[in-house]
Amino acid sequence: MAQWRKGKIQRENGEWVDAQFPVIVSASRSTDIPAFYADWFFNRLRVGYSAWTNPFNGVRGYVAYADTRFIVFWSKNPKPLLRHLDYLNERNINCYIQFTLNDYEAEGLERGVPPLAERIDTFKTLVDKLGKGHVVWRFDPLILTDRIGMDDLLRKIRQIGDQLCGYTEKLVFSFADIALYKKVRNNLEKGGVNYSEWTSEQMVDFAKRLVQLNNDCGWGYTLATCGEVADLEGVEHNHCVDDDLMVRLAHNDDKLMKFLGVEIHTIENSLFGAEPVPSGAIMLNANQYAVKKKDNRDKGQRIACGCMVSKDVGEYNTCPHQCEYCYANTGKEVALRNWKQAQATGWNSETITGK
Repeated sequence: MAQWRKGKIQRENGEWVDAQFPVIVSASRSTDIPAFYADWFFNRLRVGYSAWTNPFNGVRGYVAYADTRFIVFWSKNPKPLLRHLDYLNERNINCYIQFTLNDYEAEGLERGVPPLAERIDTFKTLVDKLGKGHVVWRFDPLILTDRIGMDDLLRKIRQIGDQLCGYTEKLVFSFADIALYKKVRNNLEKGGVNYSEWTSEQMVDFAKRLVQLNNDCGWGYTLATCGEVADLEGVEHNHCVDDDLMVRLAHNDDKLMKFLGVEIHTIENSLFGAEPVPSGAIMLNANQYAVKKKDNRDKGQRIACGCMVSKDVGEYNTCPHQCEYCYANTGKEVALRNWKQAQATGWNSETITGK
């Protein structure tokens, strides 16, 4: 499995502390850094480190960015990233964005996100800036309520999918799993949302209909589930922190390729034709392919998670999107309070919470 180094760094107050130096950074599964903390994050990149509090034991750790080569951003409104992306180029850091673009406007399930039309424009602008493949569409989670049925979800997906055609390669989705997550259940009940759990039969039926929709509309999207155990025909299991995608997007980065255990090969032609490309190779262009020589999967994630190892630098209870189904906040009030506290520091704090 991929590993990165650990060492000492000097904090701004002069203290020397232990830190980890991740090559791959996730920003973030725990909160929406691009939407609300982009200025903080890029300030910390310039400073060279940030602090992070372990949610399980409350211990503060330090993350240094000297070795960082790739960042995976997660967001429902990554528009604030646009003013910072040139700095990533200066640092030779590549990235892609997991853009959760849902349509729950009529139902009020995501009160803190911009209007749908604005988010679609942001998606397209980011693709124009970064290139196709750098922005992945997520409709996540798919939730069933007394106001949202399967037909409604497919209609919502079609309306967005038609507008994103040509701008993205993939649609990632997951089914809201409410019973297993106390925070989600409590937040939905506090919000007065009358939800229902997905059955296995409904998941299979929905997947079939989505595959058919993808074909009928001519989108050509790769369909993939996030964190779902079920094998659904025509649907892949996603790798949201995806080393294959990193290879495709940043194969010219020798340091990153060495970390990922990747070898780049040129296809040689002879009188007998081109040499065969090995099974499982990643095609880079007509003349090159890549082969991974090691398993980079993060064994610490859920069993159905296919993500490679990365360091997440976000913290729970800091996202003020106010989504009714939120899994990252214990409640809207605490998230809003922490966000306001972070703003009050002028984004100069070592931590995302401003503490």
